[in-house]
Amino acid sequence: VPIEQIRSSPRVADPLGIMDCSGVSDGSAAAIVVRAEDAHKYTDKPIFIKALAFAAGPAEGFFNQDYDFTTFQEVVASCKDAYKQAGIHNPREEISMAEVHDCFTATELVLMEDMGFSPRGQGWKDVLDGRFEGSGPQPVTPDGGVKSFGHPIGASGLRMMYEMWLQLRGEAGARQIESPKLGLTHNLGG
Repeated sequence: VPIEQIRSSPRVADPLGIMDCSGVSDGSAAAIVVRAEDAHKYTDKPIFIKALAFAAGPAEGFFNQDYDFTTFQEVVASCKDAYKQAGIHNPREEISMAEVHDCFTATELVLMEDMGFSPRGQGWKDVLDGRFEGSGPQPVTPDGGVKSFGHPIGASGLRMMYEMWLQLRGEAGARQIESPKLGLTHNLGG
């Protein structure tokens, strides 16, 4: 989509335009997940999950006028947990790609900082420098994310895992990133 079309799209909540917001849609997803020791019974190219973390909070952003939406502490906490489980010490360098919940353009930027992909307040510089593009050093959401696919609440996270599966198996076609080693999927709700 040409940048001018994005910039001139109708405003939803200024400064966010229609193309900065994902459309809620219908959809479904399913996956077969097995114990690691059984994976080779089903495929010769299994993908292994190294960590799984979840954090819930009070959803105070909807009620607290002082909440500034420049960080989601639940994301920070769940990433800290997941990184510990997976042995990740520097997510900016160790995670080769990510599927990030990009419900709004601004949310994706905040999440990249919350996940440690960019220093706090510097995510915008990494975006402009191409860090998160498909050919960049840490591609984020190479499939276009929920702003591209639509956002069937509940199924979006599993679709992200499917993209990770394709990428890590080298089967993502034209959007295949080069030599993915370790990926992260992230879903946010509330």
